[in-house]
Amino acid sequence: MHRRVTWPQLEAATALCMRAVDSPPLIRLATSDLYWDRVVSVEPVGGRETYDLEIEGDHNFLANDLVVHNSHSSSFALLAYASAYLKAHHGPAFYAALLNNQPMGFYHSATVVNDARRHGVRVLPVDVTRSDWLCTLERHERTHDHPAQWAVRLGLRYVKGLREAAGNALVAARAERPFASVRDLATRAGLARDEMQTLAAIGALAPLGGTRRANIWTTAEPDLGPLFAATPCDASPSPLREMSTTERLVADYGGTGVTLGPHPMALRRAELVAHGIRRACDLATGRDGERVRVAGSVIVRQRPGTAKGFVFLSLEDETGIANVIVTPQLFARQRWALVAEPFLMAEGILQIQDGVVSVRAARVKPLARLDHVVPSHDFG
Repeated sequence: MHRRVTWPQLEAATALCMRAVDSPPLIRLATSDLYWDRVVSVEPVGGRETYDLEIEGDHNFLANDLVVHNSHSSSFALLAYASAYLKAHHGPAFYAALLNNQPMGFYHSATVVNDARRHGVRVLPVDVTRSDWLCTLERHERTHDHPAQWAVRLGLRYVKGLREAAGNALVAARAERPFASVRDLATRAGLARDEMQTLAAIGALAPLGGTRRANIWTTAEPDLGPLFAATPCDASPSPLREMSTTERLVADYGGTGVTLGPHPMALRRAELVAHGIRRACDLATGRDGERVRVAGSVIVRQRPGTAKGFVFLSLEDETGIANVIVTPQLFARQRWALVAEPFLMAEGILQIQDGVVSVRAARVKPLARLDHVVPSHDFG
């Protein structure tokens, strides 16, 4: 049974002024485009009442008891501050925690790994002689490219198709004594053949000797039993040629969803440069209002209900992320490419306002795809 409530009753119960509902300033705000004012300075004024929105004559017209205050914004601010602090001062631990809690509903693990590497955090591949089930931190020595610091070691949980019980069995067997060979690992850890082949394809067996293709060959041979598990020679010589850079990239994405090799866009950079396509990192040094081209792997597609049909894309290349704005008209014309294609080129007007860089697309074009697709966060 529904109880009817009159406006006077609502006003008495919630302190909502009826005249505020018909307020011209409110109507103008409700029907206007979203905009942001740049914060110039923040000064403490002591403690006093605060409001979601203030209009002269319509003080806090909707917030009192009817619509909750944005108290959750303080929680978000604390989370943002804590996350930023951890990322700046404890980067390896921050990224390891993110990777161990995937999926988190927005950025894919591949994007998290790429961001870590762009911020100077070294990420190490899955390694059957070192990886635990979860991602861990490892101390590594100073190299030409990396100072001595903690690195993130990818965990066995990232191996697609590897059962958690099998991963834990591998770690337990390794703790008893080091693996002598690929077959020794398979026998003592009790891994299935398809699990071993995935480990071989992603290079996780390489520390035991052999290349990716050689270890794929080894794991494909019949099981000779525990008597031959620890023999020095694992298998007959592999007739398979070693993987190319592109094949390793495809194997990485297929086996773990991430790669520590070159970004897919780096492999086609020469072609992109020939077509006048800029890197994401170059956009910030461009001129506001100039026409530009940018391309990348689509990692985020958003179409907020409050954005009047506009679509926002995040295109990732080897240098960073480019933000692309798609008008409703362009979305209607090229819906299929914008929704389904994993790699896109966008051409449009460069917009640089208060440090925020984006491209307002006039046209988009799908790029020839590699044999992998990095999952994107779409319209969530």
